[in-house]
Amino acid sequence: MNRIVLLLLIPWAIASCAADAKVDANKELAYCDAQIRRALPYMTDPAKGARNIAADASDPQWRCSDINDWTCGFWPGVLWYDYEFTHDEEIRRRAEQFSEAIIPVLDQKSHSHDLGFMFFCSLGNGYRLTGNPEYKKSLLRAADSLALLFNPVVGTINSWPGMCDKKGWPHNTIIDNMMNLELLFWASKNGGSGKLYDIAKRHAEVTMKNQFRDDYSTCHVVVYDTISGKRLAQVTHQGYADDSMWSRGQAWAIYGFTMAFRETGEKAFLDTACKAADRMLQGIPEDYVPYWDYSAPDIPDAPRDASAAAIAASGLIELSQKVSDPETSGCYLDAARKMLASLSSEKYQSRDRNVAFLLHSTGHYPEGGEVDASIVYADYYYIEALLRLKALQESRPETLK
Repeated sequence: MNRIVLLLLIPWAIASCAADAKVDANKELAYCDAQIRRALPYMTDPAKGARNIAADASDPQWRCSDINDWTCGFWPGVLWYDYEFTHDEEIRRRAEQFSEAIIPVLDQKSHSHDLGFMFFCSLGNGYRLTGNPEYKKSLLRAADSLALLFNPVVGTINSWPGMCDKKGWPHNTIIDNMMNLELLFWASKNGGSGKLYDIAKRHAEVTMKNQFRDDYSTCHVVVYDTISGKRLAQVTHQGYADDSMWSRGQAWAIYGFTMAFRETGEKAFLDTACKAADRMLQGIPEDYVPYWDYSAPDIPDAPRDASAAAIAASGLIELSQKVSDPETSGCYLDAARKMLASLSSEKYQSRDRNVAFLLHSTGHYPEGGEVDASIVYADYYYIEALLRLKALQESRPETLK
């Protein structure tokens, strides 16, 4: 179906393009910088990065995780993005400290499917901004380690080996893992094996085929047979139900397949990103910050997930620059700006309530973990989205004030 015709059939398209959302990226980036400077005096151990702040704000400082946690790369990544905005050498020094503290993870025998989150958000941004050759070496090591989890029969990286043992799954892949592919794509083009590109592309192809339902909502987890390579089940771990749309998973899909198109030029990945975006924007709340799951039974009283909005906003900004149709591009960009406008409001910004950027994220609702909290990956994708918007505002000042 023609993309324009498809958009006309989707209710969100009319609403999202009807009014413009004003976001001053420089102003909000300055807010992020101020929050970081409030937090830094308490962040004294580079081996412990920010993780979350409870909703009750009994302690307004970050609760920290160690370098083995999948979130360990986000705090140094936040610092690198702040350095990109401020050019402040003290911020750079702290970014280096927190990034370099993660490197010993690579000396361990165990391997994580989240090495992309851990290393590309931290050392990846550091290498992009400084060209430090030691960062490049560690990134290439991380990519090789991540590739060890690839199963060539299935065609994807095994996400949770421990969960396979616990659940009796032969092999599983989560939609989140699309984000870790960027490390493999980068490594294949920066001195690593060309096989890393093949692994990343194959993982994206298999995920594209198996992780979506007919309406292009995503399932969180796909279980595969390791003998035939066929899909055995679509289930959830962090969503409401096996057949529901978990908001952050849908955001990972938008961002991940947009990135996969950027790295490969495969139009099927772009089409998938568009369909995932169209589905997420259908039925999104008026303020463009989704509930943690689109099928949560207590909507409109269900918790929101600001992290899903931040991830989607960053992905939609890039997606808006990849599609060729101007109307579609404008709708995606406007949706991203609406998300950022809400996230930048008093309702969602932490401001003086704690040292994070954002409130009202949901980590793992089924287990009661990080519900209605400030979470570091929400902050990471928020500041990334603002930097992407800033670049657009500077290149198109007449239309994106």
